[in-house]
Amino acid sequence: MDDTRRQTIEELLLNALAPAELLVKDQSHLHQGHEGAKEGKGHFEVTIVSDRFSGLGRIARHRLVYDALGTFMESDIHALRINAFSPAERQEFGPTDL
Repeated sequence: MDDTRRQTIEELLLNALAPAELLVKDQSHLHQGHEGAKEGKGHFEVTIVSDRFSGLGRIARHRLVYDALGTFMESDIHALRINAFSPAERQEFGPTDL
């Protein structure tokens, strides 16, 4: 597993969305043989908590994440699962539910 892409995703999201919490998981090894894997792109899951998500719906939150990742979405990411929460939602769910 190449940790460089995961680190790049973290840096881009930290800089753009100033999250209170951020977890990026590289799940590429679970998708060997898929089209994206054949192209060398990765599969990732992002859990992110940011004030920027307050008052926004799911699609708007995903757009913010995609915008933050920019061209990296096209060059290195085949699939991205996004779990985006506001700080208030994070408190509601508690530490084990994210």
